Amino acid sequence: MENQFDNALDYHAEGRPGKIEVIPTKPTQTKRDLSLAYSPGVADPCEKIHDNPQDAYKYTAKGNLVAVISNGSAVLGLGNLGPLASKPVMEGKGVLFKIFADIDVFDIEVDASDPQKFIDVVKALEPTFGGINLEDIKAPESFLIEETLKKEMKIPLMHDDQHGTAIISTAGLLNALEIADKKVDEVKVIVNGAGAAGISCVKLWISVGVKKENIYMFDREGQVSDCRKDLDPWKELFKTPKKFNSLAEAMQDADIFLGLSVGNIVTQDMIRSMAKNPIVFALANPNPEIAYDEAMSSRDDIIMATGRSDHPNQVNNVLGFPFIFRGALDVRATAINEAMKLAAVKALAELAKEPVPDVVLIAYNQPDMSFGKDYIIPKPLDPRLITSVSPAVAKAAMESGVAQFDINDWDGYKTELRKRLGLDNRFLRNLTLRAKQNPQRVVFAEADNPKILKAAHTAKEEGSCTPILLGFEDYIKGQIDELGLNLGDCTIIDPSRSPEITNRYGQIYYEKRARKGITLLEATRKMRQRTYFGTMMVELGEADAFISGQNRNYPDTIRPALEIIGKEEGTNKVAGMYIIMSKQGPLFFADTTVNIDPSAEDLVDIVKLIHKTVTKLQIKPRIAMLSYSNFGSAKGKTVTNIQKALQKLNTENPEILVDGEMQANTALDADLRQELFPFCKLGSENANVFIFPALSSGNIAYKMVQSLGISEAIGPVLVGFRKSVHVLQLGSSVREIVNMINLAVVDAQSKKGLF
Repeated sequence: MENQFDNALDYHAEGRPGKIEVIPTKPTQTKRDLSLAYSPGVADPCEKIHDNPQDAYKYTAKGNLVAVISNGSAVLGLGNLGPLASKPVMEGKGVLFKIFADIDVFDIEVDASDPQKFIDVVKALEPTFGGINLEDIKAPESFLIEETLKKEMKIPLMHDDQHGTAIISTAGLLNALEIADKKVDEVKVIVNGAGAAGISCVKLWISVGVKKENIYMFDREGQVSDCRKDLDPWKELFKTPKKFNSLAEAMQDADIFLGLSVGNIVTQDMIRSMAKNPIVFALANPNPEIAYDEAMSSRDDIIMATGRSDHPNQVNNVLGFPFIFRGALDVRATAINEAMKLAAVKALAELAKEPVPDVVLIAYNQPDMSFGKDYIIPKPLDPRLITSVSPAVAKAAMESGVAQFDINDWDGYKTELRKRLGLDNRFLRNLTLRAKQNPQRVVFAEADNPKILKAAHTAKEEGSCTPILLGFEDYIKGQIDELGLNLGDCTIIDPSRSPEITNRYGQIYYEKRARKGITLLEATRKMRQRTYFGTMMVELGEADAFISGQNRNYPDTIRPALEIIGKEEGTNKVAGMYIIMSKQGPLFFADTTVNIDPSAEDLVDIVKLIHKTVTKLQIKPRIAMLSYSNFGSAKGKTVTNIQKALQKLNTENPEILVDGEMQANTALDADLRQELFPFCKLGSENANVFIFPALSSGNIAYKMVQSLGISEAIGPVLVGFRKSVHVLQLGSSVREIVNMINLAVVDAQSKKGLF
C-alpha cells in the first residue's frame, strides 16, 4: 500500500538517515583519552597483535563484529535490485543482530555479480571481522560462494537465507513428527521450491534422518527428476527416478509438504489428499503456498507452520542467526559447521517443550502456551533463546574442534549473555505486542496535527488501537488524503459542531462540578474544548484512552482529567513518570511533571504509584530515592523528607524494594554501593526506578538525558488516574507518539482488568 510505503520512507529518513551508527566504547573526552585511542597509544596493541594474532580478540572489536554482506542479487521478495538498493535490508539485519544478541555489524554491499569477484572481496575482509553473514545472494551462485569461502576462510560464515530457514524448519519438523507420531526415516516429503533455502532445508532434514529417496522436489519447471536435463549440480543431488505428473499428484499420501516458493499454489483438496496427521510448512512470504485458515479448515489433524507472525508456528530466521553467531563468536570459532547447526536445531526443539515463562505469555497475550500442534517452535521474543541456543552452538564448536577459545563456566556464560541484553528494545516490543493483543479505542485531541495523524495511522495499521479523531472534520479528512493515510473509516468528531453530544457531556460535567462553582452554561462550553470532550469520552466508556499535549500546555490536559476522571481509588496523588530507554533496560524517572515540592507523605504516595505501574509493565521495580547525600551524610529538608518516607514505606509496604537517600551514581554503581554501603537493600542489582526529591530535579534530569541524545524517552506517563489519560511532550516525534499510544492502550487494558 502506498501509505505503508510512505511510512517506511519516513522511518528510514527521520533524524539520522538509516538505522545504525557507530558509537565509541572507550572514553574520548580528554587529550589523554585520544592519545590512547589513536597515536601513540595504538602502537602497543598493534605490536601485541602482530606477535599473537589471537590478541586481536582482546584489544579490538573483532570478536563481536559481524559483516552482513550482499550483492543484492536476491533481495527479500524483490529480486535482483543490486548492491546499493539492498543496503536498507542489510542495515536491518544488523539491527536484528544487535537487539537480539548484542552483536555489532557493518553492512557491506559489494558490486560484484561474478561469483569469483565476490569471493575475492569477502575473503580479503577476513582480518576485520569475527564472522560473516552472507545475505540475499541468488542461487545457484550462493552455493558456490558459500562453499568456497567456508573452505578458504577461518572465521564463522553462514548464508542465512539457506541455513537460517533450514535450522528453524528442522527444529519444527522434529517436534511436528513427535506430535504426529511419525518416524523420521519413513515419511514421504514433498518440497516445492528448489532455491537456496529449499535445498538447504532438505540437506539438514536428511541430517536428522529423513531418507533422501523419500523426498520429491519441485521447482518452477516441475519435478526435479531423472527426466530433467536442465538441473544445476545442487539440484542434481535431489533428482528422483519416480516421476509425478503434477504437484497435486505428488502430494497424495504425502506426510510432509515443505513450501519455499510462491503463494496460493496448494489447494484444500491437495491437503486433504495427504496422509494422516499431515505436516504442512507453507513458508512463502507474505502469502503462504496455502493460506493458514484454508489449510486448517481443510482437515482437523493438520500441523501447520508458516513464515508469518500472525499465525502459530512461525518459521522465523531471527530464532537462529543472532544466537548461532553469538555462540560462534564467543568461542572464536573458525567455522559454522554441521555440528553447530544441529546443536541449534536441538536447542530450539527442546526449548519448545519447556514450560513457557509468563513474560512470553504476556508478550503474546496468551493465557497458556505449551508444546503441541500450535506450538512446535519457540517465539522470537522468548528471552531464553540466547541462553539456550548460543551455549549449545558454542559447546558444539568446542566438541567439533573449530573453537579457538574454551568456555568452562557455562552458568557464568549464561549470566553474561543475559547481561548483554538490556530490556530496552525488548520492553518496547513487548509493549507493542501487548497493545496489539487487545486493541483499545484511543481518542486524540489534536487530530489536525500531521504527526498525530501519522502516529494514529501507524497504530491502526499495527492493530494496537482504534483511533477517534477530534477536530475540524473537513480539515482532518483533507490532511488524511494529502498524507495518504489509512484513517478514512475512523470516527471524526468536531466538539464545536456537535451540540447534542456537548449538551449531554455538559450536563454530566455540571453534575460533577456543580458544587465547585461551575454553571451548566459554563460546563457545556467547556465540553466544546477537545481536552474536556475527549476526557469525558473516556469517563463515559465511549473511548478507552485519551492522548493530548502535542501542541497544548501540560495543565490544559491534566486539569480536565482531574476534574472529570479523578484519581484511582485509594490513591491520594497523581504523578508523572518518564521511561528512559537505556542499554541496561528501561529506567523510570518520577515525579518529573506533577508534584512540585512533595512532602514525605507525597513521596510515599509517589513511590507506591510508580511501584504499582512499573510492576504492571512486567518489570520488577528496584527503587532508589535520590538526593544530594548518601544515607544521612548531609542534612536538610530533602533528606528529612526522604528518611520519613522510607520509614513509613518500610513499615507499611515492606514488599516494595526501595532504599535511600542516595546520590544518583550510588544508585547506578553496584560495586560502589557494595563497597561503601553494603547495607543498601538494592544489593548487587542497580536501581531501575528513581524517585526525585522535587519536580525541578526530576524534570531537569530527564530533559538533559533526552536532549543529549543518550537515550530515548517515553512520557510523560501519568499515573494515579482511574482511567487511561496521557500527555505528549510538546513537539513529540511520530515514533514517540506511537510509543505513547501503545503505553496508553496497555494502561487502559490494565485499568479494565484485561490482564
